[in-house]
Amino acid sequence: MTIAAVLLAAGRSTRFGTADKLAVPLGDKPLGHHAACTLAALPLAARFVVCRPGPHAWPGFEIIVNARPEAGLAHSIALGIAAARKGGAEAVLVALADMPFVTAAHLARLLDRHDGPDTLVASSDGRHHMPPALFGARWFGTLEGLTGDRGARSLLDQATKVVASPEELLDIDTMDDLRGARRRGAV
Repeated sequence: MTIAAVLLAAGRSTRFGTADKLAVPLGDKPLGHHAACTLAALPLAARFVVCRPGPHAWPGFEIIVNARPEAGLAHSIALGIAAARKGGAEAVLVALADMPFVTAAHLARLLDRHDGPDTLVASSDGRHHMPPALFGARWFGTLEGLTGDRGARSLLDQATKVVASPEELLDIDTMDDLRGARRRGAV
């Protein structure tokens, strides 16, 4: 089984303010690198990061530049899926760079649910389906055809869920979210 990771890091972060959200410190490293380090620890065939043009370094990841972040999250997903497909992936684990507390154990539980091309597995806080999510090859065409800023949300409603705590699945979108994450302690 060939599984690739796609880390989405090209968002415009309009709710965060003017700072480069993924570069702000959280604990001992930039916010965006927490998810990258967690993915780097997993036995995956390939790792791609879809990001805006800029100075960020993403060790261990093949960089895919999204020159049109205004096209929305779906465009980033399409770019990542296309790269994974070209690399021969049979499934793709899609994660967000602004979710720093997702553990390798949770990601491993998602990967354990891989069951061929029809695989569709999402994280859940017990109420909502959300990323990180695992998509088998059957879903690649659908993912590449998405538009707008809702990403794959409509697909996730159909997914098998793997539950994690809401704290682990925290998505940092605002400065208040970041302050809450910092109060929680270093990751």
